[in-house]
Amino acid sequence: MPAAQAPPRIVKEARGNLGKYIDSVCRLCRRQGVKLFLKGDRCFTPKCAIERRTYGPGQHGQLRKKLSAYAVRLREKQKLRRIYGLLEKQFSISFKRAERTKGMTGENLLSLLERRLDNVVFRMAFASSRNQARQLVNHRHILVNGKPVNIPSYMVDPGDKITLKRKTAGSPILQKNLEAAPAKRMPSWIQVDFDKLEGTVLTAPKRQDIDTNVDVQLVVEFYSR
Repeated sequence: MPAAQAPPRIVKEARGNLGKYIDSVCRLCRRQGVKLFLKGDRCFTPKCAIERRTYGPGQHGQLRKKLSAYAVRLREKQKLRRIYGLLEKQFSISFKRAERTKGMTGENLLSLLERRLDNVVFRMAFASSRNQARQLVNHRHILVNGKPVNIPSYMVDPGDKITLKRKTAGSPILQKNLEAAPAKRMPSWIQVDFDKLEGTVLTAPKRQDIDTNVDVQLVVEFYSR
């Protein structure tokens, strides 16, 4: 007799253990109550889910309840983690590394997250979202100093050159990204030459160079509890 299929919820959890979020990312924005810009250009259009439904997902999403101090810090930590597309273990490792680094832990954490290769590819406007940038890196479409790197968490350093393979740039999706790229504001710590499909990391990113709308001190307090 064939074994009964597991309920969809359990299947989803089992697949989630492989390290991939498979639900709609728009639910994450609605849960946080702010745009996390996880779907690229769609987030700037009226089709954005949070524009149409400003309340949280689920049947109890419209209920308003006062958050505890713990919940406020948890929400801020989850917001930062989801913006950069990290799993909890990955994010925790980054935080511990930031703690060991000389300087302010919160600023160190933001700098480490910004220096991830997938984020740098996104900041250079070669991809419309960090998820798309992660796919480019995973499929070896990105070169670092002339060598292919397929590790999204690879840490770039000042002086590194990040190049998009010219053959890859011919795809319709990336052509659209490159056409829109010159109109986007580039971070001051990155310089991009769209003719060469190449960008250079000028310096390590500082807090004032990072436009991520997160109170990073609350994240530090969450892990220091």
